[in-house]
Amino acid sequence: MNWFQLIGAIVLCQAAGILGAFFTVKAIPAWYAKLKKPSFNPPNWIFGPVWTVLYTLMGVVLYRLWQLEPGTDGRFLALFLFFLQLALNALWTPIFFGLRALWPALIEVLLMLAAIIVVTLQLTRVDMVSAWLMAPYIVWVSFATRLNYAYAKLNS
Repeated sequence: MNWFQLIGAIVLCQAAGILGAFFTVKAIPAWYAKLKKPSFNPPNWIFGPVWTVLYTLMGVVLYRLWQLEPGTDGRFLALFLFFLQLALNALWTPIFFGLRALWPALIEVLLMLAAIIVVTLQLTRVDMVSAWLMAPYIVWVSFATRLNYAYAKLNS
C-alpha cells in the first residue's frame, strides 16, 4: 500500500468539502438559519461528520483507481467520471450557500447525483469494492437532493 498516495487522494477529495466551508461559515448563522426547513431536516452538526466520512470514502475510491494498471479497461473513463462528480460536488455549495440560489442548486445536485450514479456503474466494471464504497454517497446525496427540493419549495 502506498500511504502517501492514499493520504493524497483523501486530502484531494476533502478539499472539495473544505472549499465549501468558505461559503457555509458565513451563511449558516445568518441566511441559512432563517430558511424554512422541512420536518425531516437533520441537525446542523450531522453534516460535517457525514461529509468527512463520504469524502474519505471517495479518497479511498480514487486511490484504488490510481492503483489499477494504466491500461485497465474502463480505468480512464472511471477516473474522468470520478473527477466530474467531484467537481460537481464542489460546485453545489457555492451555488446553494454562496449565491443562495436554491432552485439552481437543485438542478446542480441532480446533475451531481446522476454523475455519481454513472461513475458508480462504471466502477462496477473496473473495481467492485470501489463501487460499493460509493453506495453511502449515493444514499446521502439522494437525501440531500430531496432536502434541497424542500428548501427551494418552502422558501420560494
